[in-house]
Amino acid sequence: MPLTPQDILDRLSKSFSQSITLKDLLKSLKLSKSDCKELKKLLRGMIRDGQIVRHRSGRYSLPHSYVGARPEKIKAGNPPKAGRRAPYPYPQVTGTLSAHPDGYGFVIPDTEGETDIYISPHAMGDAMDGDRVRVQIQGIKANGRREGIITQILERAHHQVVGRFEGGGGFGFVIPQNPKIHHDVYISPELTLSAQEGDLVVAELLTYPTPHRNPQGRITRILGVAGDPGIDTEMIIEEFSLPRTFPQECLVAAESLPERVDPSMIQGRRNLRGLKTVTIDGERARDFDDAISIEKLSHSHSLASGKARFRLWVHIADVAHYVHWDTALDLEARRRGNSVYFPDRVVPMFPERLSNGICSLNPHEDRLTLTVEMSFDDAGTRLGYEIYESVIRSQERMTYTQVKEILIGESPQLQKRYAPLVEDFKAMEELCEILHKRRMERGSIDFDLPEPEIILDLQGQTTQILKEERNIAHRIIEEFMLTANETVAQYLTDLNISMIYRIHEEPDPSKMMDLNALLEGFGLYVKGIGKVSPKTLQQILELVKGLSEEKLINTVLLRSMKQARYSSTHAGHFGLATDCYTHFTSPIRRYPDLVIHRLVKDVLENVHGAVAPKKVSDLAEIARHSSERERISMEAERKVVDIKKARFMADKIGEGFSGHISGVVPFGFFVELDEIFVEGLVPLTSLKDDYYLYREAQHGLMGVRRRRTYRLGDPVCVKVEKVDLIRYLIEFSIAGLPAFRETGARRDVSKGHRPPGRSKK
Repeated sequence: MPLTPQDILDRLSKSFSQSITLKDLLKSLKLSKSDCKELKKLLRGMIRDGQIVRHRSGRYSLPHSYVGARPEKIKAGNPPKAGRRAPYPYPQVTGTLSAHPDGYGFVIPDTEGETDIYISPHAMGDAMDGDRVRVQIQGIKANGRREGIITQILERAHHQVVGRFEGGGGFGFVIPQNPKIHHDVYISPELTLSAQEGDLVVAELLTYPTPHRNPQGRITRILGVAGDPGIDTEMIIEEFSLPRTFPQECLVAAESLPERVDPSMIQGRRNLRGLKTVTIDGERARDFDDAISIEKLSHSHSLASGKARFRLWVHIADVAHYVHWDTALDLEARRRGNSVYFPDRVVPMFPERLSNGICSLNPHEDRLTLTVEMSFDDAGTRLGYEIYESVIRSQERMTYTQVKEILIGESPQLQKRYAPLVEDFKAMEELCEILHKRRMERGSIDFDLPEPEIILDLQGQTTQILKEERNIAHRIIEEFMLTANETVAQYLTDLNISMIYRIHEEPDPSKMMDLNALLEGFGLYVKGIGKVSPKTLQQILELVKGLSEEKLINTVLLRSMKQARYSSTHAGHFGLATDCYTHFTSPIRRYPDLVIHRLVKDVLENVHGAVAPKKVSDLAEIARHSSERERISMEAERKVVDIKKARFMADKIGEGFSGHISGVVPFGFFVELDEIFVEGLVPLTSLKDDYYLYREAQHGLMGVRRRRTYRLGDPVCVKVEKVDLIRYLIEFSIAGLPAFRETGARRDVSKGHRPPGRSKK
C-alpha cells in the first residue's frame, strides 16, 4: 500500500517530542532504506504545502508543534527544545516576497496592517522576488520583527526575465538585469534564438529554480546589444512585464466610443459651458483629466451671502460614463492599475482614443465631467459643497509655465493674450495660499524634495538632467485637487458608502525611536513617539529649515514614514493630517479614481442605494491590487531614470562634483550630486585614511583613529571613478571632506522650542 501524507501526519501527531528524525520516521512507518528516496520526495511536497516543517537540525514536525515556542526564545530555523509545549502559536501567513540582492527577503502580508516578515537566505527555498508565497512564522525577535520560512509558492511573479546572454559550448545562460533575481537562467543550444554573447534578451522561464538546479528557459526576443540607450525603456517594460499593447477587444471597444459629445449625452447634466474653465498641465501632457473654474465674490456679496469669499469648481473627466464595470476596457484598466510614465513614453491605462480623445478635457470641445463645487471663506474653511454630473467646455489649455509667468508678471505678451483669465489666475493663487496655510495649520507634512527631469535626444541618449520646477501653478493644482479628493471622501463616508480610501498609516514607534536617536544629536527630541502627531513632525521640518541639518533630517524623517496605499478600510491619512481621503481626480490614469467615480455616480443616480452589492466585496481586492501595481510602476519608472543617469555620467570619469550624502550602508555611503541629481556609491574600501565603523543609529560611518564622520546629509566633494553600464551603477571617490557640524542645546520639539537665532513666525 503506497505511503500517503496522512500516514506521516498521523505519525507526527503521536510524537512525544514534537519532532522526529528521518531515520526514526522510516522505522516507525516500517519502511526499508530503499523507501527513503520516495519518503524524502513526499516530505518535500508536504513542506511546500505547509503541512509540516523541517528544522535546521533535520528533524520534522507539525507546524503548530514548532511555532508555538515562546517568541523571545526562537531563532529562525531553530526548533524549541524537545518536549516543550509553547503558549504562543504562530499561524501561517500568505503574502508577496520582496527579495534583496544579498539573498534575504521580506514577505509583505496580504492582510492589511500586518508587519512584514523577514526571510533569511536559507529560508527562501526556490522562491523568487515578487512571488506570492505562504510563510510559516518561526519566531519574533526582541524588537518585534517576525521571522519565517517559505513553505509554499502560491503564484509565480516572473514568467520571463530580461538579461545579458552569455554563451559557451553551444548552450548559454541569461544573467538577469534585476539584481533581486539570484539565479542565472540556463538556455539549451536549440533555444538560444541565435543570440550572441552580450545581447540583451528576453527569456521565457520553462522551469523554476530548485535548491540544486538553475531555472531553465528559452529566448523569445533579442532586444539589442547591452548598453544601447535606445532599448533602455523597452528593457524595463519587459523586465516588469508591463503590457506593451492592448487586447484587440479593448481596441474595438475604444473605437466604438463617440468622437464628440452629442446633445443626447448631456440630458440631465448641469450645463457649465458658460463658466470660464481652464486646464493647467505640463508642456508635454496629452491627456487632460481635470479642469478648474473659480469665482471670487466681492466683499459686499460675500457678506450678503453669508461668509463665502471664493467659489471653486473642480471638473474631472467622466470616464465612468464610457467605461462600465467588467467590460473589456474596465478589466484591462483594472489589471494595469495605472499609467506608467517614462522619460520617452507612457504605458497608458486606457487606449489613446479614449485617454487623449473623448475623455480628455481638450479646449473648445464639449466634455462630460463630474464636478465638485465648493465655497470657502477668507480663512479657507469649506462652507458647503455640491457634487454633480456636468458638461463643460474648456476655454484654454494652459501650462504651468504660462500661468507662473502671468502671475509673476514675467510675460506681458501672455498677460495680454489671456487677459480675460488673468483675474481668475490671481484668485486661484490667493485661494491656493489660503488653503495651503490652513492645511499646514492642521499639521499636514510637506517634503519639498526636488525631482529630476530627464532630457533625451532622438537616439534616447540623456543630454541633460534638470531640477523639475515646482512653481505656484503646480501648487494651485495640487491644493485644489487635494481639496476635491478630501471633499469626495467625506461625501461618501458621511453616507456610509463602502469605498476605496487613500490611507497613510502612522509611523511605527520603532522608526520614531530611531528618528529620536538622530535628533538628539542636534539637541532636538520628540515626546509621545508611541502616538506621534503629524503636527509634531511638521514642527521638526520647520525648525531645521535653512539650517545645515535640513537635508539630513528631511531625508531620515521621510524614510521613517510608511508608504501611502489604497484600502477599503477607513484609516485616515497621516501625512495630510486628515481623517478621510481618497483619489478622485485622475480617472484616466488611476483605476481607484475610476471606482470612486462609479460610487459617486451610483449615489447620484440612486442605483442599488449606493453601489452594486457584488462590487462591495471586490473593493478590498481592487485596493490591494492597485497598491501593488502602483509599487511596480514606481519601481519601473525609477529604474529607467537610474539607467539614464548612469549613461549621462559615462563620459565624466575623473570629473569632480559637489554633493550630499544621501544614504549610509555598512559597505560605504551614497552621494547625490547637487546640480544634476545623480547618485553614486563611495565604497568603504576607497576610504584609505582610517578604519571606519558603521553607526546605524547615527546614519554614519566613523573613523576609529581620527574620529572623522561621514553622515547622512553631509556635504562632500567627489570624483567619478567608474560607471558600470551593465548594472547601471556609478562609483565615486572622496575628493573633499565634509563640513564641520555644530550641535545646539537640547530642545523639545513637541513644545515648539526653536534653535538659537531663529525668530518665531
